Amino acid sequence: MSEQQQSGPPVATAAGVAAAPGPTATVDEVVRVDRVSRTFGRGERAVHAVRDVSFVAGRGELVAVRGRSGAGKTTLLNLVGGLDRPDSGQVRVAGHDLGAAGERELLRLRRGTVGFVFQTFGLIPILSAAENVGVPLRLAKVPAAEREERVAVLLELVGLGGHAAQRPYELSGGQQQRVALARALANEPDLLIADEPTGQLDSETGRSIMDLLRAVVHARGMTALVATHDPALIDLADRTLTLRDGHLVPAP
Repeated sequence: MSEQQQSGPPVATAAGVAAAPGPTATVDEVVRVDRVSRTFGRGERAVHAVRDVSFVAGRGELVAVRGRSGAGKTTLLNLVGGLDRPDSGQVRVAGHDLGAAGERELLRLRRGTVGFVFQTFGLIPILSAAENVGVPLRLAKVPAAEREERVAVLLELVGLGGHAAQRPYELSGGQQQRVALARALANEPDLLIADEPTGQLDSETGRSIMDLLRAVVHARGMTALVATHDPALIDLADRTLTLRDGHLVPAP
């Protein structure tokens, strides 16, 4: 689908070099990023990873974040996911001001409100598919019977109901990423963050994962931010944000 800039809610505001106004409110917004910047290092060696970025993302929306390597995609996702803090500006997720949150609140947010899917899958090798999916539920102290039922439902959701007992090395790359997605959904997050989730997969498998992400987001009314550089996968998103040298830039 096409990129959108200031065309009604939800809106992405292109910051560019000049300062830009904050993002326009959207109905049932889950993510609000308002004039956020993040710099690593100082002086001549400073890297301005994210510069004055503003956007909002609403419930049930799959937003692709694209840009060349070094454009700031991962840094932006880390800021929205509470894995890093901005130098300036504000990040709000499901009503939580991440800049004002303490470490305990951020930990609760990462365990319950935000789900993460990474390029490298991040599965625990000695655990079965079902056990990997159940890890977040164990951390949340969900009772065993409820945990097992939810794990079974999630594995069916991602098409792996018959692979519950298999360990990661017994699964293909696409199957491992499906397990990782099921794990990210375990605690029913409001926001799903996926950083190059198809980067280690062939094009056909990558598209199937993106199709699955889109279906889950729309069916469950979640919000997803997906960093990718694959044009075929970007076309599956509801909206696209383009980063260049840390800036959010307008559609061409």
